[in-house]
Amino acid sequence: MPTPTTPLDLLLLPTWLVPVEPAGVVLKEHGVGIKDGRIVFIGPRQQALKFTATETRELPDMLLSPGLINAHGHAAMTLFRGMADDLPLMTWLEQHIWPAEAKWVDEDFVRDGTNLAIAEQLKGGITCFSDMYFFPKIASECVHKSGIRAQIAIPILDFPIPGASNPDESLRQAVELFADLKFHPRIKIAFGPHAPYTVGDENLEKIRVIADELDAAIHMHVHETAFEVHQAVEQHAERPIARLARLGLLSPRFQAVHMTQISDDDLAMLVESNSSVIHCPESNLKLASGFCPVERLWQAGVNVAIGTDGAASNNDLDLLGETRTAALLAKAVAGSATALDAHRALRMATLNGARALGIESDTGSIEVGKAADLVAFDLSGMAQQPIYDPVSQLIYATGRDCVKHLWVAGKHLLDDRRLTRLDEQQLGATARSWGERISGHTH
Repeated sequence: MPTPTTPLDLLLLPTWLVPVEPAGVVLKEHGVGIKDGRIVFIGPRQQALKFTATETRELPDMLLSPGLINAHGHAAMTLFRGMADDLPLMTWLEQHIWPAEAKWVDEDFVRDGTNLAIAEQLKGGITCFSDMYFFPKIASECVHKSGIRAQIAIPILDFPIPGASNPDESLRQAVELFADLKFHPRIKIAFGPHAPYTVGDENLEKIRVIADELDAAIHMHVHETAFEVHQAVEQHAERPIARLARLGLLSPRFQAVHMTQISDDDLAMLVESNSSVIHCPESNLKLASGFCPVERLWQAGVNVAIGTDGAASNNDLDLLGETRTAALLAKAVAGSATALDAHRALRMATLNGARALGIESDTGSIEVGKAADLVAFDLSGMAQQPIYDPVSQLIYATGRDCVKHLWVAGKHLLDDRRLTRLDEQQLGATARSWGERISGHTH
């Protein structure tokens, strides 16, 4: 702990401070001191004011929380937002998304779509996101320049994809990018086998061996629909999660995305392997894919994080809205009004996300020694009054338009709702131009 004689880079003085760890705590009139991108002091306001700081920020009527972590998405798909709505998953994929990807996705598409997604996420309070999309090297360059934190999961499928003619090429790219970015302070590389129905045993075993050697995460769509599970049982007499367990993929580094179908045996495998589940409620609702039983998983001790999925199936990258949906849906699914209360919902969107991505020692909560990944929500609006529990107001009564400031590793990336490193007007114009090209209309 520094002494007041140590000058700070930044001192933040919010009305409410929600550290997330310890759980359920709200600190009033406390300050957070930051030096070299790390949190070095947390304490009462009067104590905080004894420090000298290069910059002091008063944050009246604001709740300071750890930055939100969007644990699953396909960033560049923002450029397909709203293109093929109101369709079932396999129709949406096979007849619309896959053909559009084959036609349009190249390095420029990924660069422009990823930058658009990063801007939207920063404005919504997201300091870290997991991305699983084509041309991952381009996405990692966007992350590097923007200042946000990310996990880039390299997509691997049994057939050719944009940027890789076969799965071996995808694996080679993954290993190279992992080596290049091994010491990057904000980017982690993971392996992203798309789904059990698009990757066979041979390639899954290759992925497992390499991921084990590199101590890298595996990020995968699993049990997204009842149809997927039913088809696997019909064809292979085995549920997908059981197959992954048999192949040795389940581990604390395994991130199972969706998991809308969970039997007692499935749950036992998740618990035993200490795998994380990433819940994407709005995408699952919109595609009528099913409901992940969040409360059941939580009570069993499974780490559940939250993701928006891609903007093509959501249609926004609004993790605060997603968390509200998750809290409400968890209650309906569990048949209990006490399921996934507001404080646990915020934990799911912060520290649980960090745990799923293997970065909880660095981010996900406001603790001394962690990176200063922070977001300030303005609760001064009429729609937030009166405030009995600021965390309840945040989850149940606040939209992402209340995000006022955001820092990643102490760097101010959103200042009074303005992006400091990205040009919003330029991003908007570029996105509109893509929309005109893809829809075949020019104005």
